[in-house]
Amino acid sequence: MSASAPCRLDMGGTLDLRTFSTPLQHLNPCTLNVALELRTTATLEPHTAGRVRVSSRGVGRAEFAAGRAPYGHPLGLMFAVADLFQADGVHIRIHSASPPRSALGGSSVAAVALAAALDAAVRRGRAAQRMRPRSIALLAHAVEEAVARVPCGYQDHLAAAYGGVHAWYWSAAPRAGIFRRQVVVPARRHGELGRHILAAYGGVEHVSADVNGRWVQQFVGGGTRPVWAEIVRLTHRFVDALAQADYGAAAECMRRETALRRRLTPEVLDEAGRELAAAAARCGCGARFTGAGGGGCVWAIGKADAVARLAPRWREILDRRPGAHLLRAGVAGAGLRVERAG
Repeated sequence: MSASAPCRLDMGGTLDLRTFSTPLQHLNPCTLNVALELRTTATLEPHTAGRVRVSSRGVGRAEFAAGRAPYGHPLGLMFAVADLFQADGVHIRIHSASPPRSALGGSSVAAVALAAALDAAVRRGRAAQRMRPRSIALLAHAVEEAVARVPCGYQDHLAAAYGGVHAWYWSAAPRAGIFRRQVVVPARRHGELGRHILAAYGGVEHVSADVNGRWVQQFVGGGTRPVWAEIVRLTHRFVDALAQADYGAAAECMRRETALRRRLTPEVLDEAGRELAAAAARCGCGARFTGAGGGGCVWAIGKADAVARLAPRWREILDRRPGAHLLRAGVAGAGLRVERAG
């Protein structure tokens, strides 16, 4: 059994953490995701009874007795998902088409794909009985938050489950849904959107907890809340601009949002990210780190001619850095996909 899900680009990230979205409810906080056709696949193969093995490119491999894996292990999230489904005698292979630790939501996407594969295996491939994408995403999020022991955002799991281009509006009301989903760019415009965005891996792996932890501390302390209120407003304007195909306005919103975050944490753009963002500004585009930044990927948006001018400039910057490259992927129209039933 095998299942796959796409990674994502984002705008308004961090607002999906309840630490931020709950106090900011009066502003209707939201996060925008563009799913990329860079998929992470979780494949289940038979293994020794009583044992669970996980192999993941870029992370490594490990094997433990079923139900006995330490969740603090680099692959602990995968073992925790396996334990939830009482997996036994299985070799879990994780393969991602995106660079490892690239701030594209990789570990969360893997958890979603693995949960879908295990759910399909438990139900012996009966599609009508499988959990819905929403349930898979929320289940994977719950496991990740439990293992991480800190608040985790929802955006990576939801983008993986649904694909496409969505804005997620975060609710804190009792008995209300956790989120409201809005399709921002319909499938018929995905090809068009691809001509207005550019994404690159800067060659340096990111550690999201470092930046996210500082943002949380600053916000809880009270001093940065006006900045986050403005980030909410800019994300709303970005969503509206993207829905109306006003890519120039979207670029301006992205430039302003990135500038605010750099005021909070200057290191959110590493050296490569700063070069890429500066080149984007000179070409009339907006640029932003993905996830919590501090390494990983940067993406840009703008009018088609501006993006066309930017692409060769980004290649020049990336060619000077080992491992850095443009991401060649279109918008993923599909989210979760169960690939094969055995």
